[in-house]
Amino acid sequence: MKNDMSYLKDLPIAVLGGGAVGKTCAADCKLAGREVRLYSRSESSIKNLEKTGILLDGVQHNLYGFERSGKASLDIVSTNMAEIVKGAGLIVIGIPAHAHEHYLKTLIPLLEDGQVIHIFTDNYASLLLRKYMREMDCHKKVIVGGWASAPYGTRIEKIGGFMMPHVGAKYRAITLRGATQPMLDIEDFIESIKYLPCMDSVTQGEGPVCGDTMLDIGFSNVNPVIHVPASVLGVSSMENWSLVYGNEPGTYSMYSHGLCPSIARVQYQFYEEEKALAAAIGIKIPEYKYEMFFSRRTILSQEYMGLNSEGKDNAVFPLDKPCNEGNVGPDSIDHRYFTEDIPVSCKVYHDLGIKFGVPTPVIDSMIVLGGSMHEKNYFKETKYSLDYLGIGNMNREQLRKYLYKGIL
Repeated sequence: MKNDMSYLKDLPIAVLGGGAVGKTCAADCKLAGREVRLYSRSESSIKNLEKTGILLDGVQHNLYGFERSGKASLDIVSTNMAEIVKGAGLIVIGIPAHAHEHYLKTLIPLLEDGQVIHIFTDNYASLLLRKYMREMDCHKKVIVGGWASAPYGTRIEKIGGFMMPHVGAKYRAITLRGATQPMLDIEDFIESIKYLPCMDSVTQGEGPVCGDTMLDIGFSNVNPVIHVPASVLGVSSMENWSLVYGNEPGTYSMYSHGLCPSIARVQYQFYEEEKALAAAIGIKIPEYKYEMFFSRRTILSQEYMGLNSEGKDNAVFPLDKPCNEGNVGPDSIDHRYFTEDIPVSCKVYHDLGIKFGVPTPVIDSMIVLGGSMHEKNYFKETKYSLDYLGIGNMNREQLRKYLYKGIL
């Protein structure tokens, strides 16, 4: 550790994002006794929360049985980001990728020295934030880092399309992989989670894992490799779920109802292409065995149930048996499993493959098929590219210097 991060324990926590992850992080940190402020650019997503608070519950599955539930009354709820961020020590960003640009550009003029930013799930937001800081001539001494996943699988309760002030956590992570941009800040970043209660199940579980640069965190994000093949190849099950099969709307689960051995084989080949990309760049990413994909939670179960002494999954949900372990969704092709994981994550993988000479036929096929469903060409109709992330003009050596040391 380079610096004493204990100053963070007495400072407010600012949570940016009024969706499921943001609300769950905010409620969790408040129930742990911290001063917590919540921001959303959408007034409707946080309407009346200052009166109702947020109820956090759910089964919260995890290997060590960590649980925290209750009704949290937040200290400030606002659509004014300046009010939320001023004087905060830790800033949690929990938003989908399509909102990153607005949130990050709004945040940068408000940054203060000493703040530590945690992004769940990062999805290249750390690279974007550093790029925008350069463009906006911001020189504040802040730590910028992100995680390959969120601390929970969580959902907002909805009744007739109305968002209730209630989040239910299906599971809590016991380990997460994180990194910083640049990696010079990684020790202080990892130390800072001791003062971030939404990470308590991790710090009291298997602990955090230091990733190998922010590109590793992009590859370590299990959403694209799990969500995209299962959603694209299982789209008929999703669209027929209620209309043809007669099931209750809103009960379809990609995990419980969409996965099958054939899709698992595609997921593994998708992962093999990720591995080849990482090797070409010269960074390390997590290692998964072939058989780990043949479970109804696939490789996700390791985040909350861990591995045994033989390196095998503690919890396996066989594909030939019913299972209700997975969260519900997607309910249409407009879900983020399509609209975020394909034009963001898959597209970045494709671009890295072009740059470093690595074929990505499985990943490319997902971009083609997902785009076709939306009648779009996601190779062209997305702003996500290496140039957009600020790394397009870098060769391998320049990229590594930037990721590790921040040297342009």
